[in-house]
Amino acid sequence: MHNCILDVGGLSIGHAHNEKVKTGVTVILPDTPAACSVDVRGGGPGTRETDTLGPDGLIDAVHAVVLSGGSVYGLAAADGVCAWLGHERRGYVPSPNPAVPVSPIVPSAILFDNANGGDKDWGITPPYRDLGLKAVQSASKQPFDQGAIGAGLGATAGLYSGGLGTASEVVGDVTIGAIIAANPVGSPYMPGTDCFWAWPYNRGAEFGSATPPRDYRWAEPTDTKLAFLKSAGQSTVIGAVALNAALTPKQLNRLAIMAQDGIAMSVAPAHTPLDGDTLFALSTGVNPVTSPVDLAALGAASARCVARALSRAVYFAQAKT
Repeated sequence: MHNCILDVGGLSIGHAHNEKVKTGVTVILPDTPAACSVDVRGGGPGTRETDTLGPDGLIDAVHAVVLSGGSVYGLAAADGVCAWLGHERRGYVPSPNPAVPVSPIVPSAILFDNANGGDKDWGITPPYRDLGLKAVQSASKQPFDQGAIGAGLGATAGLYSGGLGTASEVVGDVTIGAIIAANPVGSPYMPGTDCFWAWPYNRGAEFGSATPPRDYRWAEPTDTKLAFLKSAGQSTVIGAVALNAALTPKQLNRLAIMAQDGIAMSVAPAHTPLDGDTLFALSTGVNPVTSPVDLAALGAASARCVARALSRAVYFAQAKT
């Protein structure tokens, strides 16, 4: 176990970023098409192909999930991923005729990092298609660095550096993991302290060892982005949870809903009108979960993994600044 979404098995993760632009892309690549659902909780989301995951749709599995910086420009990262998947003949097969291209199903979500000081003078060639292609080509089953990497490079969390983080947990015989690109409006720290809101879920000082002062009292936070976002803008937390059990689309939707609680467990305020909080849930296993009680336990674990992954994203990003 590496305390990583890759502990789930059946997945590869790829990253690409551009230091000059201060942005990046992360790709979640299942070994085989994976059942997937999504929950969107923020008021300013940016997504692609999430409607495909609806309960009444034709499609019941995805070939990749893309997390990207760049706001609306970042949605083009999925173009590069689709091109690579299509070339590999990995996609929905609309016709048995081999001359008809397959249709890769690649839902994606973006975060707003366009005001972080990077060079965004890209003319008519934003870098995201190329970043998406590089990220999927680099996909690996090896544990990866956290913090300023992939979709987390250039992110901010409140007034702090944001980043990309991951965490995993075992519930019975099921492993569940999360990968989070943390770029929220709210702060991950309790006001006036260096203690993460998610400190009760900390395992082995995975994001430091700070705990609240004994006489701690809540105070009005001064380290969120709210005061700096009077004009139109967007922040967000985007990411995914995955588990090595066979869940139905309906069960995965409930898992994604419960996983969103992890954002509220680790950031305050969360799910604001300025955030685009979007989480995907993927299933890579073969053993079904039939008990609602078991599903509830997995949902609770998914929320903890999200909270820990988000805190680790910020912790490792701060360590490198």
